[in-house]
Amino acid sequence: MTPLQVRLVQDSFSAVMAQRAEASVVFYRRLFAVAPDMRRLFSGDQSRKALQVLTTIVDNLDQLGLLLDSVEYLAQRHASLGVREHHYALVGQALIETLRECLGERFTRETERAWGYAYTILSGRMVRAELDGRRLAA
Repeated sequence: MTPLQVRLVQDSFSAVMAQRAEASVVFYRRLFAVAPDMRRLFSGDQSRKALQVLTTIVDNLDQLGLLLDSVEYLAQRHASLGVREHHYALVGQALIETLRECLGERFTRETERAWGYAYTILSGRMVRAELDGRRLAA
């Protein structure tokens, strides 16, 4: 990612975190509308943990290489909870829609592209790690 893309993601995330409660409601409403089966994955403490992971990822986007190495463990953890390949696209869709709704005009095309790029890279690595883990287990 370019330094500008990293800054766009981090700045927009900071703006959304200023309205964290509203953003959380929007995100889960959107996610569960398209994937009601994911409710079980975000029960109890999982929602808080998901936000912590996202915050850590956004905070460290400028060290993308290190992040990519660490998301393999995260993918294995997600797989053990029942997360499957198709879930990543649904979460990405809900995330972008949440950012668009919560940020309004501040969520520019350039910011959306930066988020899309970051999410595609990270979720792609996680999907590959999950699929590799299943192949090894078989």
